[in-house]
Amino acid sequence: MAKSQPQVIAASPDRVLEHPQRVTAPPAIDVLALKKCYGKLKAVHGIDLDVSQGEIFGLIGPDGAGKTSTFQILAGVMEATSGRALIFGKQAREMRSQTGYLTQTFSLYPDLTVAENVRYCGDLRRIPPQAIADRGGQYLRMFDMDRFADRLAGKLSGGMRQKLSLVCALVPQPHVLLLDEPTTGVDPVSRREFWDVLAHLSAEGLTILVATPYLDEAERCHRIAFMHQGEILQVGTPSELCASLGAKRIELRTPDLRKTESILVRQAGPNNNILDVQRFGDRLDLLVRDPDKEQPRVTEDLSRAGLSIDEMRVDQPTLENIFVARLRALGEKADTVEFPAKHDHTNLRGQIAVGATNLIKQFGEFTAVRNVSLQIRNGEVYGLLGANGAGKTTTIRMLCGLLDPTSGTMQLAGTQGNLRSEAVRKRIGYMSQKFSLYDDLTIRQNLDFFAGVYGVPDQQREEKIRWVLSFSGLEGKQHQITGSLPGGWKQRVAFGAAIMHEPDILFLDEPTSGVDPLARRAFWTMINRLADTGAAILVTTHYLEEAEQCNRLGMMVAGELVAEGTPSGIKSQQSGHLLQFVVDQPQRAVDLLKTGTESWRVSLFGERLHLITENTPDIAIQQTTKRLEDHGLHVISAREDRFSLEDVFISIVERARLQGKVSIET
Repeated sequence: MAKSQPQVIAASPDRVLEHPQRVTAPPAIDVLALKKCYGKLKAVHGIDLDVSQGEIFGLIGPDGAGKTSTFQILAGVMEATSGRALIFGKQAREMRSQTGYLTQTFSLYPDLTVAENVRYCGDLRRIPPQAIADRGGQYLRMFDMDRFADRLAGKLSGGMRQKLSLVCALVPQPHVLLLDEPTTGVDPVSRREFWDVLAHLSAEGLTILVATPYLDEAERCHRIAFMHQGEILQVGTPSELCASLGAKRIELRTPDLRKTESILVRQAGPNNNILDVQRFGDRLDLLVRDPDKEQPRVTEDLSRAGLSIDEMRVDQPTLENIFVARLRALGEKADTVEFPAKHDHTNLRGQIAVGATNLIKQFGEFTAVRNVSLQIRNGEVYGLLGANGAGKTTTIRMLCGLLDPTSGTMQLAGTQGNLRSEAVRKRIGYMSQKFSLYDDLTIRQNLDFFAGVYGVPDQQREEKIRWVLSFSGLEGKQHQITGSLPGGWKQRVAFGAAIMHEPDILFLDEPTSGVDPLARRAFWTMINRLADTGAAILVTTHYLEEAEQCNRLGMMVAGELVAEGTPSGIKSQQSGHLLQFVVDQPQRAVDLLKTGTESWRVSLFGERLHLITENTPDIAIQQTTKRLEDHGLHVISAREDRFSLEDVFISIVERARLQGKVSIET
């Protein structure tokens, strides 16, 4: 069978305005018929790709699509089986000194300081000492990290480690920067700062190729290539990819999400009017071909089932909608095998499973958690959000009995006394952010170990272990060493291990970190099923699109719980207005608008510019348009848009910082 050619979408006029040099300039990255085979496995199957100088180009696709192999070939650390991989007209291996490469597992030296890590990386590239000092200082200041030059890398937060990794990659002043999932595990504030720097570097002429599992990040790229099973299937701008599906998204709010979902999901499929149904914490998203025809049909179907509709509105699809729809059209599925449950928790629904009143935790003179009070009920998914160092993990460790509070009271599984008793332990599942599995054991050995720790009865173990392997997509690979698994697959195994004993209270600390969107769907399908059967689930995540899946959210800032409510409720409480502009020179526009206002109010998403204003939308659009055009910038379009959860989160964090609740990381 002949290999399918990627669908290349023609550039839009404003793309030409934005980067006129791309029309005639030769590509910075030129890939033709590139193949990489590992024995009989074809990881990269004859891809064609070109990236222009100064472009941020995104490579998206499910786990195992061939993205990392492509990066390694372009970085010159691995030879292609056949085909061409050129960097500015030369073989990739010859251009290693001109290429910066940040891998998924890039390891800083934890026992070296920030400055020593920068110096060591510069020495490896044979950069003169003075140039290392000058460039290192420049980039550390750009990331507001020059104050931490003498801090050990092992003492940095996740976001700061990734910033330092990027500084180390930039010190040799590469012409091309390859970033393989650079912000996995990085909090939303640091993630936005990270991408703001990338946008500046791109505007200065640096060519950036980035892979990310977070498709809200992919919207910040100029163009995107969708990769699947070693092939590139589609290339275009984010807006072009979204438009190419010929579908709209209906947001549906109804009192009974579970029953509504079960009715509509039976009507969904690649060849149906409803392409996809996705459940969130307080709504359903329907991807439909014709919303005008589908809205009355959905209303009628639900009315026949005795279900009411609180709200129904039409919006544009997201990149994640497109990603999942494309994969499903290719035969990929996010469905999960039915969990072999032996216990029924439905009698617990509505009871308080986890409770805290005025919880405080101090480490010496440092207060990590301040007067936190919350309640999580059985049958509920509660999301705990916060930047690195906000106190989320410390709070979870106290709530599940792993850490004693300095003061305050807690309730867990109906117990207020000994939270570490065996009876309470058997009712809890815990998937840790940093430790979940033993890397030097096989997958099967890990599952046997955790089944024993959690007291899974012998007669149930084989069935439960088979389910974990099926859920993880690792049937027949149980004897593989766990440490050899990519991050996404390891997370699936860790999740399965945490629920084998059917806990009625589940703590998940960043469970989907590094997991691709389709696999993330499978996670949340299973999480919702557990909640529907009466389990209480507390989740932390840095991916705020995912946080919309929770029934209720709590946002932590500097150890305090500063906001709580449903996803829609928290967004509706946000003051001000969000405006979206499309301009001919986005980076210049961002730099201009950030002068004279708080920088967090302005952000760049590829060709779209977001501005948070306290003025009325009409006046703010008029004033902003005049200001931009007075500086020679052409406004192509402007409109009010709805706040995303990321916009709200960053606004809450920054407003709290202005009130003195947040101190800059020290």
